[in-house]
Amino acid sequence: MKRIKLMIIGFGTIGKGIARVLIGKRNFLRRRYNTEIQVSAICERKGSIVDEGGINLKNALELAWKGKLKEHRNWTSEKALKIIREVDADIVLELTPGNIKNGEPGLSHIKAALNSGKNVVTSNKAPLALKFSELNKTANSNNLHLRYEATVGGAIPIINLYRETLQINEINSIYGILNGTSNFILSKMVEEGIDIDSALKEAQEIGIVERNPDYDIDGIDTASKVVILANSLMNKEVSFKDVKITGIKGITQEAVELAKKHNYVIKLIGDVGMLDVSPRLIHVNHPLNVSGSLNAIMIESDIAKNITLIGHGAGPLETSSSLFSDILKIVENIKP
Repeated sequence: MKRIKLMIIGFGTIGKGIARVLIGKRNFLRRRYNTEIQVSAICERKGSIVDEGGINLKNALELAWKGKLKEHRNWTSEKALKIIREVDADIVLELTPGNIKNGEPGLSHIKAALNSGKNVVTSNKAPLALKFSELNKTANSNNLHLRYEATVGGAIPIINLYRETLQINEINSIYGILNGTSNFILSKMVEEGIDIDSALKEAQEIGIVERNPDYDIDGIDTASKVVILANSLMNKEVSFKDVKITGIKGITQEAVELAKKHNYVIKLIGDVGMLDVSPRLIHVNHPLNVSGSLNAIMIESDIAKNITLIGHGAGPLETSSSLFSDILKIVENIKP
């Protein structure tokens, strides 16, 4: 049986989601992939748990939910960078919150992993939005994998769809709803007639808002995804500074009602080809008129023509689906 060592950097909502899936899918991984995935380290902001023989995830989760991870018998005050460089792992999962100003701490984590011979799977958009080409060159030069399906669209497999199914296609345009939180807010404004602040508060209560809500409201999150899609699917070489961004803070209930009167809704659209993020009027019968926290992405290509992808763009289990698609692709390439 193939044994893969995994390192989890960031044990917040997504990190815990990954742990839950690993526990629940252990038998599936053994049966389908003849693989045992062991977690050799879990790193948090204040320290880490290290056990190269494999951490008991159920125990770690129980402590984490209680806010008592420090009570784990293998707890150490050593921070992620040191652990990444010194602890054995085949794959590093980089799941920390993104900082679009400098990409840290994720940028340093990814570089350290690649430079110490470890493959990387990440849901962290900021490092890729700022240093996409540099990070991919580092991975290629070290003959390692850097995979990032979970950075765009939650559970929607847009990047891997292109890599594995649409390779022969030239992508002419990609645009759509790339941020579930902004879509949730705008949907609430249309369906319930509430203002943007009330809708944002509700989104925060159900846990679908970025740590800094401005990332969702101001279009920063969407712009980061635009950059990743532009580089990975349209062969551009762009970074975050190249995207023109207008968020949804200025959208009033009056504007929403006026659009509704003429059979339109307002959606925050990321246009990858145009490198633009802005609120746009969408007809009520258009495929992009999806409600709640759903994402909807339209791809136009030369051979496959028009493809529309709709799915959950947020949530720990949904994101875990994309993370595991990348993990398993790397597992397939690791020899027993």
